[in-house]
Amino acid sequence: MEWSQINPGHHLDQLALSVGIESGIIKQVVCLFASFPFAFVLKRLPDQNILLKNLYVIGVSAFYLFALLNIFGGFLTLFFASMGSYLITRYIRTPYMPWINFVFCMGHLASSHLKSQFFIDEVYNPDIIDVTGAQMVLVMKLTSFGWSVQDGRNPTDELSTFQKSKIIKKHPNLINFMSYAFFFPSLLTGPSFDYADYDRWIHGQLFSDVPEERKPGRRRKRMIPKNGKVVAWKVIQGLFWAVLFFKGASFVSTDAIFDPKFKSHGFISKAVILYILGVTYRFKYYAAWTISEAGCILCGLGYNGYDKQTGKFKWNAVQNVDPIAFETGQNAHVCLEAWNMNTNKWLKNYVYLRVKHKNRKPGFKSTLFTFVVSAFWHGTRPGYYLSFVCGALFQSCMKIYRKNIRPIFLDNGKKKFAYDVMSWVVTQLSFGFMVQPFMILDFSKSIYCWGSVYFYPLVGVAVTLFLFRGPYSKKVAGFLKQYHVSVPETKQGAKVATTTSASIKNPKLAQILKDKEDYEEFGSLGVPSQELSKEEFDRHMKEVGEMAEDFKEWNTHKRRSSITDGQEVIKDALNEFKKDMVSLMPPKEGENDKKKD
Repeated sequence: MEWSQINPGHHLDQLALSVGIESGIIKQVVCLFASFPFAFVLKRLPDQNILLKNLYVIGVSAFYLFALLNIFGGFLTLFFASMGSYLITRYIRTPYMPWINFVFCMGHLASSHLKSQFFIDEVYNPDIIDVTGAQMVLVMKLTSFGWSVQDGRNPTDELSTFQKSKIIKKHPNLINFMSYAFFFPSLLTGPSFDYADYDRWIHGQLFSDVPEERKPGRRRKRMIPKNGKVVAWKVIQGLFWAVLFFKGASFVSTDAIFDPKFKSHGFISKAVILYILGVTYRFKYYAAWTISEAGCILCGLGYNGYDKQTGKFKWNAVQNVDPIAFETGQNAHVCLEAWNMNTNKWLKNYVYLRVKHKNRKPGFKSTLFTFVVSAFWHGTRPGYYLSFVCGALFQSCMKIYRKNIRPIFLDNGKKKFAYDVMSWVVTQLSFGFMVQPFMILDFSKSIYCWGSVYFYPLVGVAVTLFLFRGPYSKKVAGFLKQYHVSVPETKQGAKVATTTSASIKNPKLAQILKDKEDYEEFGSLGVPSQELSKEEFDRHMKEVGEMAEDFKEWNTHKRRSSITDGQEVIKDALNEFKKDMVSLMPPKEGENDKKKD
């Protein structure tokens, strides 16, 4: 009997042919749901047998890649990235190690994006699964791993609270590392998570706060608390979003935009159609991310602590999306914070905050670099960049509205409700416009799509920036400020120094809003919204000058010492490699007796 006849992937191809659904979709859905029985077994493996659990995780992922998905080339791509990152982080001991690892991972991902764009799409085969999505998740894991290893080599007092919580003091062995890289519930769609959390999970340390009486098991107490109801609810949600996606996709698709009939629709109808297209597009991500999160929760990785007050366990440690928050969001920040949440955390903690100078707040350099990485991580298609630039402009404008217009409505319930409804409509329609290039990808078609609704959100952006950042900005801001709610007075008679929160009568509420505004300083997509004022522009130009000086200084230092430094790095790496090889060799005869003596 030939392998193709007993291969599960072959039978899935036949199933896809009979039901009329692409084979790639069928296979990925099967992998998502197969994670539940596999996770059920993983959860019940002996807690102290770490090697067995690691080998089991790797074995299940191998079954997915070779038997179900039939992508040996995809496995090689993921293995090459993982092995390269492992060797770099283990043997290169220099402060630049995380950046070397970052360039390696992103460069390898870029080659996959370019291959997918210029070669795979030319001969598109729905039966072949593009592993680039899995590689994107892996890149987040590998780059965060590199920074955590470097943090373990740096003095603790130089680290932030977050960095201390993710620190890796001892570099793991290859089996542990590959188990982390190829964790089967999140292999294809995520979520991404830090190695420190994975290590605490697989060693059982993640559940140290679980009360003894709440540990499951009759004969012996297992570490992982019961979570069946949480998992079931997540699966139900995922199925709900999946049904909505398939129903919506059969009703409308991006092809409708290029149908001649689309031109006959009125402006409002076309804007609403773009909104519906955007919502339908998100449904498939809601389904995949929610179901994969459920698989992680089942084996315990989603555990986020025990709440003593409520007596409940929290299972949101690897949550990647909040569909309700996104679809009801009244501004760009709220929506983007609820979308691809683990990517936002990665961009913030391992890109944005890593570029800044020590003891200084992140500035233009951090913003620019994070923006480029965020877009480049998604791919090399022009549509991604159109959507990201548009999103950054929307964040800036919506921050202007919240600062200058929102305070007018906060003292009146009916007015506040009307403002909230209008904010929701504007936000959701704007996102319907913004995400079209992300879906279409092609530059010309994206511009055509935007042009079909006369670029109306971008016209709004231009008007907003002219009014609030142009020559009449002070007059416009002053005119609106006279309608703001009165500024509260402190006991000493001084005004509360806040922005929009300063316009609230209740000082406690003002402080709450101030904290919220500080939190929103870091926008989603890893890109903080910019004030776009003259002062901000001057500060950016100053930082650009500093960047040029830093590069000149680095280039001079590089010419002087690059050869010597490079030789030292290679020598240290070889010494570390020799130590590892010696530790793997069996002891010579008589050595054990000497050690005993």
